[in-house]
Amino acid sequence: MSRVRHVLVPFGTRPEVVKLAPVVAALRAAGHRVTAVDTGQHTDPALSSQLQDVLGLTPTYRFTLPTEQPARTGALHADAAEALTRSRPDLVLALGDTNTVPAYALAARAAGVPFGHVEAGLRSLNQRSVEEVNRRVAGAIAQVHFAPTARAAAFLAAEGVAPERVFVVGNPVIDTLVQRGIAPRPVADRDGVLVTAHRPTNVDDPARLGRLVDVVRGLADRIGPVTFPVHPRTARRLEETGLTGRLVHPNVSVTEPMDYDTLLATLAGCRLAVTDSGGIQEEAAFLGVPVVVLRASTPRWEGVEAGTTTLAGLADDDAPAGILAAAEAHATPEAQARAAALPCPYGDGTTGVRVAEILADPRTDALLALTEPDFTDGRLPW
Repeated sequence: MSRVRHVLVPFGTRPEVVKLAPVVAALRAAGHRVTAVDTGQHTDPALSSQLQDVLGLTPTYRFTLPTEQPARTGALHADAAEALTRSRPDLVLALGDTNTVPAYALAARAAGVPFGHVEAGLRSLNQRSVEEVNRRVAGAIAQVHFAPTARAAAFLAAEGVAPERVFVVGNPVIDTLVQRGIAPRPVADRDGVLVTAHRPTNVDDPARLGRLVDVVRGLADRIGPVTFPVHPRTARRLEETGLTGRLVHPNVSVTEPMDYDTLLATLAGCRLAVTDSGGIQEEAAFLGVPVVVLRASTPRWEGVEAGTTTLAGLADDDAPAGILAAAEAHATPEAQARAAALPCPYGDGTTGVRVAEILADPRTDALLALTEPDFTDGRLPW
């Protein structure tokens, strides 16, 4: 007989909403009870509540966080403890690597509630990355790990996670794309470049931000029309540094943040994405669009291995030339055709259903049990 569980699912950012909406829908369709919690990490309606409405992810609880650190982090952890006290779930299931994830993982462990991690096993190997710390905290606490790919599962195995605790289920962003009817476009129908940048390492440093502006102008001159939906954080930094005017170019379209469907349509219709976003790397792989990543490493190595993703950070003054060279290489007809023909490495759109089935399986009970080992007989654990 299948199990019906009460699952608390926290989310606080746009990517979490996009990826968890199909998981929550599949859990509910399978009969599981879901308490959905908006942790308040994103406050812009376009990045939070509006997108929740579009994707049908309605929170049971919605928290508001203070504006400034360190009060913001403290409130996130306090809210996580409160959410568990209110709902008393059988399982906490979080996704990815935002600050929401360790807050709810630690709260679950403190409450004696098992924790499951979706998008488990991604590793950038970047010791300066807060997201990498968040992933490793989740990996250390989770009883079940829902890895998107075999490579992610291999990272977990290398860290000592028992293989029976790891399930390769794909990435739920593909579920969302499939469910919304998003499909790749013929190469002949594509034009231009989509640029996005929001990571603090790229936009908070004025020198790197200036290089980014140079890249945008270079792409417009050498590849084709550039669409640049500017994240609120990036917009503030451009204004503060006086760089906004340098984006005025006849081949550059600077826009407000796009709603999700518009962003996907823009991505599907472009020849190339230049981004520091992890989600766009996955969505582009589904759409057959090559990517230049504005970072020196990535937790999504599948595109790098396939040759459709190039890592090219903004670390020094030579960086724009390297980024533009990579962009031109990906924009050739041969590279375009190759990227369009490769299968997506991130799954087939059934991640949510597979997660729901695994949680309904009575055999999962043993994996979710929080046990204390007994070494009183003198044995050692190695």
